[in-house]
Amino acid sequence: MLQMIIANRLRDGVVVFLGPGEGWEPSIAAGTVIEEAAEAERLLAVAKRHEGECRVIDPILIEVEITDGKPRPIAIREVVRAFGPTVRTDLTEV
Repeated sequence: MLQMIIANRLRDGVVVFLGPGEGWEPSIAAGTVIEEAAEAERLLAVAKRHEGECRVIDPILIEVEITDGKPRPIAIREVVRAFGPTVRTDLTEV
């Protein structure tokens, strides 16, 4: 099972993914795909430490699949978080 760590950046609320070098990336494509359970636990502990340092809020592991060479969340909730609304925002009234 492939996983990634997703959270929200605390200073502005942007959805971010734990990336290489244990930094946070706003693009899912730049995030680290985790293949092993031990590595997932280690990186989640890093993310929780970042939460304690007020860098991010609510870091969690999510399941992903690789589609066209890029990670894509399996759960619809995480798809929306990663890629934005499922409706056209250009059609809403202001």
